[in-house]
Amino acid sequence: MVAVKAHQANAFLTKPDTKISGYLFFGSDPGLVRERGAKLAAQLAQSSKPESEILRLDERDVEAEPDRIAVEMQTLPMFGGGKVLRVAHSRRLSANDLKPLLDKPNPECHLIVEAGNLKPTDKIRSLFEKSKTAAAVACYADSARDLEGVINRTLGESQQTISMDAREFLVTRLGADRALSVGELDKLVLFTEGKRQITIDDVEAIVGDASEMALDNIINAAALGHAKTAVHECARSIASGESVHGILAAAGRHFHRLAATRAHLENGRSEADSLKQLRPPLHFKQKTAFVSQLHAWRHDHLLTALDLISSATKAARTTGALDAILIERLLIRIAQLAQLSKRAAKSPA
Repeated sequence: MVAVKAHQANAFLTKPDTKISGYLFFGSDPGLVRERGAKLAAQLAQSSKPESEILRLDERDVEAEPDRIAVEMQTLPMFGGGKVLRVAHSRRLSANDLKPLLDKPNPECHLIVEAGNLKPTDKIRSLFEKSKTAAAVACYADSARDLEGVINRTLGESQQTISMDAREFLVTRLGADRALSVGELDKLVLFTEGKRQITIDDVEAIVGDASEMALDNIINAAALGHAKTAVHECARSIASGESVHGILAAAGRHFHRLAATRAHLENGRSEADSLKQLRPPLHFKQKTAFVSQLHAWRHDHLLTALDLISSATKAARTTGALDAILIERLLIRIAQLAQLSKRAAKSPA
């Protein structure tokens, strides 16, 4: 009976429990779900002597033959060894079909199911969390620490280093989807081939420009009090593939930077000096909007915005289909706070 939280996943998967034969990977980061499923399958296969066979069934396979999973889990390879079955979640995949396979598992076989963002009440998630022979592993957008690990592994393989400001800037451009993050890093390595150290100019030139602009449009609109524009830009971004968790992470980073800079101003530092404290440095294209927000917001209202973002981030891990509604409500609340700060700034002391 194992329910593995997102921050526990890496440690849990480093040395899988030998008593567990079924694994469910679920969450808002499909790239991370697939990556962990593939990595665990290879790890389990290699731990068997002779090495186990890995078989992957996609949604079409399950739709066409609902009993295919049970058949494969009961059938061992002709030339010996076990089997690791990777299955993509589909509407035809039911907890009732999987329960017998987890209750009486084939000791020579492992089952890995890769799913989307399942609610705690979802029957398949509940089945894996409560089973004595299974585990459910949450896969959400990477934290800064997770991204540091991905960056270190990728650059270690290419034998390159990266400057501190470039690393900090790179972290802000990754994270919504593990597969996309890895793809952006591979692109950066290819772009800088032959260079010993990657600079902030390299990161800016090649990593995630379109996605970053879309996120900027959403957050700047909300932070300037334009609720309708923020909601519209958010809907467009989600429709084009951006995750709600990616938007929430970007909003958190932006308002942390605003709050820190506003605190410097209120402690007597000049605007120029306060902006110099930002790491990574503020891009010249962002400066006008950032400075406008800096002077429009009161520090206490910025702290309230950060509390709202934190609460929304926690809620987004359990709401599933309600994610879009949750982020729209957050953007409207932030825009309302922006308007409140503007009115307060215009009122006489």
